[in-house]
Amino acid sequence: MNDIADTLSAALRLQRQAYLAHPVPTRDERRADLRTLQRFIRENKDALCEAISADYGHRSRHETLLAEIFPATDGVDHALKHLRRWMKPQRRAVDWRNFFGASNRVIPQPLGVVGVIVPWNFPVNLSLVPLIYIFAAGNRAMVKMSENSRHLARLFIEKMPAYFPPEKLQFFDESGGVGIAFSQLPFDHLLFTGSGATGRMVMAAAAANLCPVTLELGGKAPAILCDDFPLRLAAERILFVKFLNAGQICTTVDHAWLPQPRIDEFVQLAREIVPARYPRLDSPDYTSIIDERSFQRLLAALEEARQRGATLVQLVPGPAFDADTRKIAPHLVLNAPDDSLLLQREIFGPILPLRGYRSLATVIERVNAGPRPLAIYPFSHDRAQVQMLLDRVMSGGVSVNDALFHVGQHDLPFGGIGDSGMGHYHGHEGFQTFSKLRPVFYQARFSTLRFLMPPYGKFADRVLAFLTR
Repeated sequence: MNDIADTLSAALRLQRQAYLAHPVPTRDERRADLRTLQRFIRENKDALCEAISADYGHRSRHETLLAEIFPATDGVDHALKHLRRWMKPQRRAVDWRNFFGASNRVIPQPLGVVGVIVPWNFPVNLSLVPLIYIFAAGNRAMVKMSENSRHLARLFIEKMPAYFPPEKLQFFDESGGVGIAFSQLPFDHLLFTGSGATGRMVMAAAAANLCPVTLELGGKAPAILCDDFPLRLAAERILFVKFLNAGQICTTVDHAWLPQPRIDEFVQLAREIVPARYPRLDSPDYTSIIDERSFQRLLAALEEARQRGATLVQLVPGPAFDADTRKIAPHLVLNAPDDSLLLQREIFGPILPLRGYRSLATVIERVNAGPRPLAIYPFSHDRAQVQMLLDRVMSGGVSVNDALFHVGQHDLPFGGIGDSGMGHYHGHEGFQTFSKLRPVFYQARFSTLRFLMPPYGKFADRVLAFLTR
């Protein structure tokens, strides 16, 4: 453990010394860093896809390209386009009654060294996309990968030094105890993406250093299907998002609320839609569960629901699961008990419980009774109804009439609230998260304060009486 801590501390010292020697990189230097990051992704695209698939056991190449490679390369383009505006100091109003000729500015400046703790489910996206905003803001970074991303971590550790020196960027594998030691480092900011339980420990460790944190956690994000929305279109969109990456997405649809009379029709539509996308369990387009523990957890949750009276609807022909490949067939679950594992814990797998309602007020009450979710997904063409849901159900983000896609909008902030996280990144908010928005007051040559200094007299009395009237 001491060797790990010493290695991490040495890496942090190296980066902090480099920051102190050159604390504010120019716009051209930041643009160069962003282009180098983009070049790394493009030149190693195939290797990145292969490494992630090896870590999963099998991961659809198309899903990696769609959900990881594209957002990272496209995100660089977005940052390059807006970097000049993001870096521009903001003019702020001066209280003219007190100061004549003075000026105010808010100057975004680099924080220094940012730590990033990355989960296994989208390890390229959730390591490299934050780096876009970390580098755009002029910082340096240390990145700790998941224990379930060993092949990818090895690739980063071997390849990245050819693109960035260690005083700018270093990656670390989880070899046991690294995560604990990493979260205890006195970073200038720490970004963690993962489970709520681990997030609490990371935040507690960071608090010892008064290190600010951004936590991107998870939760039970509901789709809420309203009466007026076309059922087939809703099914197509919800089922695509739910079974992408075999449901292993923090912002996926955890469960779906439907008008009670429409549940049977939704089930029939799912029986048509899903087999057309995944004809069999061993489809190359269908992703494995990440590890044995997660695989067994999901099977146990399905079995618990079945034993307690729920109906399991398997949506792909053939076996319900394959232990060798850790694949579980997509399932709908009907009539799961409220206190079942599937309805109490974040599912994070290819299982979609359907919940019926007769009044939206019931849905609002049930969602608000639990922790605030990372996202909600209302489906309705009735603007007043959608706005009512936005007003009455708080969440980290929202996609209306679809699911997940708010996360892929580069100019929208991404982040949770309450149990689903704190802070934001992506877009301008990402740049601001990793910047110190530094207030600077520039005094004029002549200051009215000279008349308000001791010894106070009648003139000061009159001025202060005017100012405080």
